[in-house]
Amino acid sequence: MSVFRPLVFAVLPLFSGCQMLDLFPAAAPVSEQRFQGQISQSNEQWLLSPCNDKTTYALISAPDSQLHEQATALLADSAAPLFADLRGTLEKAGSTQSPRPLRVTRLYRLQAEGPGCDDRNFRQLLVRAHGNEPSWNININNQGLVLERIGQPALALPYLEEQLPEGGSNISTAADGLNLELWLTPQSCTDSLSGAIEHLTAVLKLNGETLHGCAAYGALRDQ
Repeated sequence: MSVFRPLVFAVLPLFSGCQMLDLFPAAAPVSEQRFQGQISQSNEQWLLSPCNDKTTYALISAPDSQLHEQATALLADSAAPLFADLRGTLEKAGSTQSPRPLRVTRLYRLQAEGPGCDDRNFRQLLVRAHGNEPSWNININNQGLVLERIGQPALALPYLEEQLPEGGSNISTAADGLNLELWLTPQSCTDSLSGAIEHLTAVLKLNGETLHGCAAYGALRDQ
């Protein structure tokens, strides 16, 4: 596998005097929670050890989910621990000795490379999208977006977002002479270099050029 060299993510600045159209849907039901941490396998059972927490949960995936298969394949291809970003519902523990079951309802990210629990930008983000060959990265929050490309300065821009049928969205801007459209589709995506799995497929159209990549929700879009 090729070594993944992520871009250095810029801190998203605050935009003053810009009107943003924030159409992100409401948060998910309170019965579901978002968890991040390291996952490992023990006796054919996948366990989650959350970031900064000594609790361990036993992961239960939906019948149509490929979480266990994806984790097995990614772990076999990397000696590094696996980081998972997921949403689920806690169930009653069978016994005091057994890990409490966590029924997974959505997988946001599964990766063997990257900042994981140490991601300083995660709490500031609605969405992060990125791609390879050529490398590009877009960080989005409520105030604007930052476009990063290899060999070029980061650009902070306002944006508009349109919700599309079946959970997709279109994020666009024409600021600073750029014609940028980012299309996000709720479809599992595998990074072409790192093998990381994310829950959104991204297509970036930039001044007539079409680039492909993956994306995932940040903490500000907690659903």
